Amino acid sequence: MALDAFALILTMLAIGMLFARLKLLPDSAAEVLNRIVLYVCLPAAVLIYVPRLRVDVSLIGVIVTPWLLTLATVALVALATRWLKFRRDEHAVLLLGVALCNSSFIGYPMVRALVGEDALPYAVVYDQFGTFVLLSTFGLYVLARYGGDAPPTARGIALRIARFPPVWALLLGLTLMPAQPPQWIADALQKLADALLPLVMLAVGLTIQLRMPRDEVKPLAVGLLLRLVVLPALALPLSLLWGMDGGMLQANVLESAMPPMITAAALAISHNLAPRLAAALVGYGILLSLITLPMWAWVAGRFA
Repeated sequence: MALDAFALILTMLAIGMLFARLKLLPDSAAEVLNRIVLYVCLPAAVLIYVPRLRVDVSLIGVIVTPWLLTLATVALVALATRWLKFRRDEHAVLLLGVALCNSSFIGYPMVRALVGEDALPYAVVYDQFGTFVLLSTFGLYVLARYGGDAPPTARGIALRIARFPPVWALLLGLTLMPAQPPQWIADALQKLADALLPLVMLAVGLTIQLRMPRDEVKPLAVGLLLRLVVLPALALPLSLLWGMDGGMLQANVLESAMPPMITAAALAISHNLAPRLAAALVGYGILLSLITLPMWAWVAGRFA
């Protein structure tokens, strides 16, 4: 584990929380930082690491894993809702918060910090072909069913995917971008990609919310248990079944162990689906993942 990178994660998270408490930045600061990450830092990271992919059959497992975990999420959340009598909106938030993890904004820097740069191409594949497409399909379906929107159309989903900047970087990285570009290009992209970690954690610190009503503690506990413990525990045998090893296996397990996706929570809040639960899943999930992610990195390392 790169202790310096992990220390930077904790430091920037703390600075963001401090700035939020002291109100030193405008309310839109976190949104601006996230847009910089989305339009600049994430595409740069994709362009650096995707051309280095080692293509083999086990790579299919990296793509399939988040989809299989989503199926498991639907079943497990349904059982929990029936057993613990969760409300309809709580059920919807758990579907979003458990199935959709923060595999890019937090996933990339954490995989890099805990495993190393060689594992990052697999994190990109997990995120772009798994989590992002799931957000644009499964996520929109859940919002439509439980939030009162019209069901998403195939054209709407395709347009949403086409407008996502890292997707264009992914296509370029898979086709035209060489694994060893000219040095000045590689250096520029690396500097932009390196800014991903501090900017993301600063934005998270600015928006993190930990207040929680007592009546929503049970769905919060269930959601975090499934997201941070159960799903990565399922991802480990799946990785072994697909013949993964080394950085690919570690990245696949770690990405499956990431906390709930910030974007999914924001969409739930905008649709008035248990907004305090959605915010708490993200806030507590990020903080607890600083403990659970190193543990999963150690476990995956034993099998890698």
